[in-house]
Amino acid sequence: MKFVYEFIGTFFLMLTVGMTVINTNHPEIWAPLAIGSALAVMVFAGGHVSGGHYNPAVSLAVFLRKKISFENMVGYWVAQFLGAAVAAFITIYLKGEASTSPLQPDALKALLAEFLFTFALCYVVLNVATVKATTGNSYFGWAIGFTVLVGAYAVGAVSGGAFNPAVALGISILNLSLWSNIWIFIVANFLGAAVAALVVNQAHERDSRTEF
Repeated sequence: MKFVYEFIGTFFLMLTVGMTVINTNHPEIWAPLAIGSALAVMVFAGGHVSGGHYNPAVSLAVFLRKKISFENMVGYWVAQFLGAAVAAFITIYLKGEASTSPLQPDALKALLAEFLFTFALCYVVLNVATVKATTGNSYFGWAIGFTVLVGAYAVGAVSGGAFNPAVALGISILNLSLWSNIWIFIVANFLGAAVAALVVNQAHERDSRTEF
């Protein structure tokens, strides 16, 4: 069921992105609130089953923390990318094609922005959900969701504010970002995840928790 939960969570995260950004007035004002909230509630809903990653970069970070197996990580990736793709096509069915031109970011600025806030997201996830000191906390979902909310407000205009390779796939399908830009998200997101795991592993060398 953990793969099903990852599909569901990623699906609703991506559906929220598409429905609040495509053909809406002032998405830069309201979309981050909806997206961060959607992520938070899905993390609360699915965290006890799958860990509530909904993001291949987060799954990589958790794998590097040795909290999930390589096989589970790959299964999560499949579920997450599939969930994002299905959500994107349903968004197109519900709202039609995007009426705005796709984002054309400066590659270096977008790489830095996506790296920084994917690092922040994975750093928060690992600290609130994989270390002994925060075991059993009741705030993990809001911490994770609000990190995405903050990042979307801070650098959404610079990079698109994906912080998630599955969301990057979704916004490419929706023509919110050019397909030629998808490498920016993949490189920056996975690198941010790896660095976050390195930092948290160093801070919690002796920590051990049950796998998700």
